Amino acid sequence: MGKSLYDENHAASLIFELARKILGESFLNTLFCGPEEDLTATNCCQSALFVHSYAAVEAMRSLYPEKRAEVAFGLSLGELSALCIAEVFDFETGLKIAHARGSLMQKACENTRGTMVSLIGGMFDDILEICDKTGVEIANMNCPGQIVISGEYDSMQSAIEIAKKMSFKRIFPLKVAGAYHSRLMAEASASFEKFLRDIEFNDPKMKVISNVTADFVKTGEDAKRLLVKQIVSPVLFDKCCERAIRSGVRNFFECGAGKVLSGLMKRINSDANVVSLDNIADFNL
Repeated sequence: MGKSLYDENHAASLIFELARKILGESFLNTLFCGPEEDLTATNCCQSALFVHSYAAVEAMRSLYPEKRAEVAFGLSLGELSALCIAEVFDFETGLKIAHARGSLMQKACENTRGTMVSLIGGMFDDILEICDKTGVEIANMNCPGQIVISGEYDSMQSAIEIAKKMSFKRIFPLKVAGAYHSRLMAEASASFEKFLRDIEFNDPKMKVISNVTADFVKTGEDAKRLLVKQIVSPVLFDKCCERAIRSGVRNFFECGAGKVLSGLMKRINSDANVVSLDNIADFNL
């Protein structure tokens, strides 16, 4: 992740070097070289995603200073990047928060037995019925026709069996360490609140959309409260995209690893202009 940005963009390389200073040489080696099982572990992955996304933003700023963002938002961990871009906290503080969030969620995963499943197609009322019958929860509202549910492992197996009898086009178990964005993360949410208690959050200097409310974050204290709540709440990514569009945004830049968010945005609004910025080659706009 991010190696071409580190090698070929000075602004991005400074971010990676700062991450090395904070988290150590081994973190950067894992980020650039793997192995994949270490990189995708919750306690490493969240820090890696934060660093990569912020480095991509800094590369964008250095190459195209005339392109000024008006709104920022992300999906789950990506909300930290959005708040950092809006200067709610600086990069060093943001990386420490991302590292703590990942570690606390990893611990909650180890203390529970949960998983997640993506349901493609089907009716929303069917998902509500599944949740009512099994006690699982909606974790992600990604885009029309794609919703992720989350919960205790045995309950999720029951949910899968019920879903097979419904109209879903695809039922896709996710390779995750636990039941994110569900009540099984309550331990992590409570510990995260304590961790954030003495960290100062500034009021956003640009518009940031919260995953919890799908509306703009008004103050630094609101941002802190919503980050804690987000760990056990559904991520309303589809509504966040719609809120940005209603505010007048037409050009979207996905900064960081992969092109998943770009694909979701095109499903939400096919007229949106979306560019993914992952490797240095993506910056030839």
